[in-house]
Amino acid sequence: MHVLLTGHRGFIGRHLHAAMEARDWDVHGIDLEPRHSDALDLFRYSTDDYDLAIHCAAIVGGRASIDGSPLGVATNLALDAWYMRWLTRNKIPRAVYFSSSAAYPVALQQPGAIHRLIETDIDYERPGRPDASYGLAKLTGEQLCQYAEAEGTRMTVLRPFSGYGSDQDPAYPFPAFIQRAKQREDPFEVWGSGDSTRDWIHVDDLVGATLAAVDQDVRGPLNLGWGRATSFDELASLVTTAAGYQPEIKHLPSAPQGVHHRVCDPKRMFDVYVPKISLEEGIQRALAA
Repeated sequence: MHVLLTGHRGFIGRHLHAAMEARDWDVHGIDLEPRHSDALDLFRYSTDDYDLAIHCAAIVGGRASIDGSPLGVATNLALDAWYMRWLTRNKIPRAVYFSSSAAYPVALQQPGAIHRLIETDIDYERPGRPDASYGLAKLTGEQLCQYAEAEGTRMTVLRPFSGYGSDQDPAYPFPAFIQRAKQREDPFEVWGSGDSTRDWIHVDDLVGATLAAVDQDVRGPLNLGWGRATSFDELASLVTTAAGYQPEIKHLPSAPQGVHHRVCDPKRMFDVYVPKISLEEGIQRALAA
């Protein structure tokens, strides 16, 4: 298997890279590196052939970046559009597009009863407003996938929820919590009111689900998550308890928060792959790292 992997130095990309090399796949990784060509250059000019392309490259940077740098994040629109053009120009037979749970309508992620997001909650004819420019770029990318599919590339579209792991950038909430717990911070800071929820899935399960979707030739959108709603207060409690102390929780209501609830319905994923690493185990791994 000759594979192009964009964003191979990123959080998900480097784990995918290792997993595919363990399968003895021939992986060409490309990432944003100073003074070197990046994925956008490759999409514009490359005529190389691949059996499979997996597109992980994107500008994200956590909630502060999504809210604080919307135009920077919006450059993903160009990156994804050129990816689709490259796929069709080079007649790549199979491709994976990493979308995001941010593509779901924010109207379904408000305070109150938790709505578990299901793949059909995005209607491409009337999609609703996604989460910020990042969600808009991912929603647009999903729609572009349909055109690439019509040109002959079999597209696998994945919608990961809150991925986490021991080596994630501390700009994201999970590693930030782990870092604070290791330093035994007291009071322990939690952005927002603490009662908003997320659906955490370990990076090893994100990789496992991705490769399972490739192996099984899964097409249209697929949620990647557990379906377990965990509030940020609960996450703080799990992390600090595992670290062996019980600090005071200090909420920061003016900090960036995002939507209130973001939890998936994982039924379709469970037909393809069943995650193995619980949040509690993931916390223990991160604290021990």
